[in-house]
Amino acid sequence: MRKLVHRFHRQGARLIRLGTAVALAVAGTGLVAAPSAEGAPAVITASVAVDTGLLSVRIPATGVGMNVAVYDGNMNHPAVPGLLRNAGVGAVRYPGGGYADGYHWQTHTVEGGYVAPNTDFDTFMGTVRTAGAQPIITANYGSGTPDEAAGWVRYANVTKGYGVKYWEIGNEVYGNGLYGATWETDHHASKTATTYATNLVQYASAMKAVDPSIKIGAVPTTPGSWPDGITGPGDSSDWNHTVLSIVGSKIDFVIVHHYPIGNSQADLLGKPQAEAPGMAATLRSLINQYAGSNAPNVGIAVTEANANAYKNTSPNGLFAPDEYLTWMENGAFTLDWWNLHNGTDCSKVTTVEGATDYDDGGILSSGASCEPPLNTPFPPYFGVQMITKLGSPGDLLVRARSSTSLVSAHAVRRTNGDVDVMLLNKDPAGAATVTLSYTGFSPSSGTPTVYSYLKNATSIGSAATGSAARQTVPAYSIVVVQLHPAR
Repeated sequence: MRKLVHRFHRQGARLIRLGTAVALAVAGTGLVAAPSAEGAPAVITASVAVDTGLLSVRIPATGVGMNVAVYDGNMNHPAVPGLLRNAGVGAVRYPGGGYADGYHWQTHTVEGGYVAPNTDFDTFMGTVRTAGAQPIITANYGSGTPDEAAGWVRYANVTKGYGVKYWEIGNEVYGNGLYGATWETDHHASKTATTYATNLVQYASAMKAVDPSIKIGAVPTTPGSWPDGITGPGDSSDWNHTVLSIVGSKIDFVIVHHYPIGNSQADLLGKPQAEAPGMAATLRSLINQYAGSNAPNVGIAVTEANANAYKNTSPNGLFAPDEYLTWMENGAFTLDWWNLHNGTDCSKVTTVEGATDYDDGGILSSGASCEPPLNTPFPPYFGVQMITKLGSPGDLLVRARSSTSLVSAHAVRRTNGDVDVMLLNKDPAGAATVTLSYTGFSPSSGTPTVYSYLKNATSIGSAATGSAARQTVPAYSIVVVQLHPAR
């Protein structure tokens, strides 16, 4: 059963695959291109302004998250904890998207689904703990009960002492047929938003009776994505207003999934800035409207995210860190990438930007016959890993503004006073010359250390290069400039 098929169905989107590179078309972005010789790529010029006194959202320990699924027989491979740790992954979601609403933890079975050997909860917890991450568990709403979920909390946190903090109640429950599309298991006689919310209160009560310290998450629809704004039969309002009006005072976080529809590489690479801030603002408004005095305590979790195409190639290597950091800057305490490993289907292979796209969303190879060896990192893995060069949990994300949408910028003020800046050049052909300025920070005049992930590279490099005021970012690459304060 392929989750991705259902995902694009529910968004009403057509999966678009491009076999060749698509030229970037950017208008009104402040792009300045230097004259170039015939056939030579233009040099992009951009300015980035860093203000260390603005934004100041701390990087959450759970900010960089990952999904694993019980049908992935490699999810607990001995190499996985080290790969997760080296990528800075602080949260791992289990048991896997739509599978969660058919998964029975006590028997380690999924209704109508395949469960791979050695993917049970205890083995998963061994991997997560070795990686130094926290689990995010999706309780079975579709075919489970509050008592079953409470039993899982008891086993995890009382019997085993795992201290599992975050518990989602169901996955994409609005895909239960209420709006005409069915991809999510839901055996309840009523499929309404009212029914889901009423049952969620029962789940929360039963689970917190076992461990009052746990955090309970509810499933709204992703703002602006189908079926947001549609009132289903049996409800008096749309899903989000109905659910949050009932559960707002009872929950600890809301859950959305973000799979932006990029109709070209350029379109995809603009989605984090174009969509995430507005989605986060809408969610915060709903929380404030319905959670009352509990509103400040209700967080935002993006428990699935990925591109709709170019998944194992350079564009997604750029999209991944931009997506993580933009959501964190807008208040999300976690974003969990879908998925850890590719599947084993070799029938959907295309070529984009000279690289092979296996088109299944994993950041690591599954080792299928058409792929590199097992656990080979794809570009999104290195893109995520570049976040570790920018900052660590507890450091402050501060405002960084770029003069052109072809260059994204993110900045961090570390706890020791250093400032690091990430620059992402979204042009597939031209290098970007970037001038940087700072408010609230005076950089040292010394040559900074610069980490780089270049187009189609298989590792991250570093060098002392450029200056605090000027950096060159090669085409389709990411650099992180690490700066010390002037003494």
